[in-house]
Amino acid sequence: MQSLQKVVRAPIILVIPALAILISVFGMPTIQLFLESVNAPDFNLHNYYLFLAQYSNTRLLFQTLEISAVATIICLLVGYPTAYLISAAHKPLRTILIVLVVLPYLTSDLARTYSWVVILGDAGLINSVLMDMGIISSPLPLIYNRIAVYVGMVHIMLPMMILPMVSVMLSINTSLVAAAKSMGARPSTAFWRVYFPLSMPGVRSGTLLVFVICLGFYITPAALGGLGDAMLSTYIASQVSTGFDIGSISASSFILLAVALLVLSTFGLNPSGTQDIAPRVIKRWSDRVNFLKLVKGYFNEIAVASRAKRWSTTSQRTRSEGWWFRIAGWTGVSLVIFYLLFPEIVVVVMSFSDGATLQFPPSGLSLQWYRSFFSDAAWYGAALNSIQIALAVSILSTIVGTLAAFGLGRIAPDLRSFMTMAILTPITIPVIVVGVACYFGLANLGLIGSKTGIVLAHTIGAISYVVVVVSATLVNFDKRLVQAAKSMKARPFTAFRRVTLPLIRPGIVGAALFAFIHSFGEVVITSFVGGYSVRTLPLKMWENIRNEIDPTVAAVASLLTLLPVIWMIVLYVMWWRAGTRSQLTALEAKV
Repeated sequence: MQSLQKVVRAPIILVIPALAILISVFGMPTIQLFLESVNAPDFNLHNYYLFLAQYSNTRLLFQTLEISAVATIICLLVGYPTAYLISAAHKPLRTILIVLVVLPYLTSDLARTYSWVVILGDAGLINSVLMDMGIISSPLPLIYNRIAVYVGMVHIMLPMMILPMVSVMLSINTSLVAAAKSMGARPSTAFWRVYFPLSMPGVRSGTLLVFVICLGFYITPAALGGLGDAMLSTYIASQVSTGFDIGSISASSFILLAVALLVLSTFGLNPSGTQDIAPRVIKRWSDRVNFLKLVKGYFNEIAVASRAKRWSTTSQRTRSEGWWFRIAGWTGVSLVIFYLLFPEIVVVVMSFSDGATLQFPPSGLSLQWYRSFFSDAAWYGAALNSIQIALAVSILSTIVGTLAAFGLGRIAPDLRSFMTMAILTPITIPVIVVGVACYFGLANLGLIGSKTGIVLAHTIGAISYVVVVVSATLVNFDKRLVQAAKSMKARPFTAFRRVTLPLIRPGIVGAALFAFIHSFGEVVITSFVGGYSVRTLPLKMWENIRNEIDPTVAAVASLLTLLPVIWMIVLYVMWWRAGTRSQLTALEAKV
């Protein structure tokens, strides 16, 4: 009996539900896809040969790599100085800037893509303004080209590049840079020799994450690009929708997956901490500066008087240059924030237009497109389907993900790392591959075209987000409070309900809301497993964007844009209430 109780209380038991869903919906189908790609049980590479033998396929593969790499480089060049200035700002301003970066990140990719269709289209905002001003007589080709694809992809992925770098930069000890300057290093030299190497973990994480996710982009290139801007994900999606050559589908999916895994295994599985970099950087600079001091010592003694005269001038010039640098830097940050928020603001404002077409600024205000949304059974029916599915995903993933987070925090580090990587797999590989695997997995279970199938497909990604959010909350949880409650004869469940749960409730609520938003705005995986029998709001919106530009879509996009704002308000209220409640809980536990 005692042995059975030990097994039941084992932390790994808490992770099993999450792993069971992951393996049944994604893990086993992925293995099945691999076996199909190598023609098991014959085991040959015929499908891969057929794919690579066609010039159009190899060109599509290299074009996918090119588009992903260029978008990643642009995100890095724009994101690094933005992250640097955000991390260097005062805490109140830094908090505001981080929130402004997070809000677009939480907005549906489809809504953000649609905003660029509205802005860049032939009858869009830019062409309309230029034609009204008489600058051009015919619309400029701003959409359905490679530039439009980059604009849309960078807009979606830039927050994902900025946030990891900000997280790492906030942990850098700036006194190391000051030490380098005190030993004679110029500000630019101290930055490149000290600060930049210490920020490399954030650069690596953001770059890898952005590149791998860009590999699986499907909606944005299809909506903003032309025929010559297609990516491999478009080819895979067309194969699934127009035919059923499982060998070709599995081979092309695994080629894309192999590229992602190759990049991750080469650059992502050998992290280098800042603790190892800092001593090397400081030691290198100590050696160089000490040597230079010996060489320059004599000349410094002679030139003391001259240097004293130049000191005030140099100091004034440095402050002046720093002032202009700060102005240029914050101007750049303002432009980045404007770039992230303006497209969504445009769609929200245009959704209140009273004209027959979308206008910015609108000539008058009206709720006609919202009335059109709520009066059309196709629209509000799709919205109800999305709400039902998102609620089910939120409940299931929050329960399973919270249990998994508790279990992962109590098992051995090596096993915890392996299981965490497995749970986070659905959000760290191209989404098109996840969609194909879920399609075959749910087909085996007979759940294609059902709400249950969509819920399970969304849940594997939502669990990943819940585990991340709840685990981050548990890191800051003081376990001594639970021990104090148990020392006062409280049972484990009572201690959890009265002490642990109230303190981590904001994290759980935040994870549940994050899971809801993830499911509510998901379109790629839903398009694979939903079939034609279940229509969610993003699917309805995507079909409308491809076939006709109905202004009702602007109302839908504005609703998807405002959803993260409501999420942030709810989460802030929860954290604010938890701030006062935690003190009362701590006092009760001690008493």
